[in-house]
Amino acid sequence: MSTAQRIFHGAFGRIALLQMDTALVPHAHSECHVLLKAGGADSSFAVKGHRQPLTDRTAVLVNAWEPHGYNHEVPEQPTLILALYIEPAWLAQMKRSLSLSARPDFFSQPCVELAPQMRSISDALITEMMSLGTVPRERVEELLFSLLIHVFERFSEWRHLTRVTTPAVAWAQDARIRRAREFIVNNIDQEIRLDALARECGLSRAQFFHLFRRSTGVTPHMLISTERMRRACEWLASGRTGTLGQLSESLGFSEHGHFTRFFRNHLGAAPSQYQRVVDRYTNA
Repeated sequence: MSTAQRIFHGAFGRIALLQMDTALVPHAHSECHVLLKAGGADSSFAVKGHRQPLTDRTAVLVNAWEPHGYNHEVPEQPTLILALYIEPAWLAQMKRSLSLSARPDFFSQPCVELAPQMRSISDALITEMMSLGTVPRERVEELLFSLLIHVFERFSEWRHLTRVTTPAVAWAQDARIRRAREFIVNNIDQEIRLDALARECGLSRAQFFHLFRRSTGVTPHMLISTERMRRACEWLASGRTGTLGQLSESLGFSEHGHFTRFFRNHLGAAPSQYQRVVDRYTNA
């Protein structure tokens, strides 16, 4: 059974150490996403419709809003994965131009060979996550930013994109898709009838789905799932006193078991298990 070994959650986004032995459904994130093998069997992710190997020598890079899925390739042998979900706003505080990491064309390729220094920094971060004690926020951010700068310098388009004036995503230009996206995000706790939403946009269902996918890179259903996962991870890391049943209801699930299955299919761990291993970092 896949489990979350440890989660760091803060202004930087999320850093997750995940022991995986099952596949994940195709999904997306609003953050840029870096995946490194921390131990166990080699595995892979499907990005852009192609297998991208995750090994001791390679990392998988996933752009914001880029659909991807996890393939577990060696039955009975788990893979330990270091998964980084990086907030562009945090990067922009360090270096303004790195706000471009929110663009769906930020990474130039989905699978890259790790340079020795990248491997060394990622191993240091993994060691900190596997330690028993509390890891200071400054140490976490130092290792994280150092690793990301090495990755971005070699494998991102940030220098080229500083000269590009087009919007990061096409929905910024299409008012119908912008309104539809905002409606979904603001009503995630309710049943969202996509047929009715398409009519509100003045489109047939087929036209709506085609334009939505072309504009955002994801389907409406995937956007709903992405927003539910984002809110669930925020809630689980917040230390709130409510129950998981209340969280499930607030995300529009009719039964708590449906939410647990949804969460596990997207991240690998159960919500309750994820909640137990979260270290929350604040700027206080």
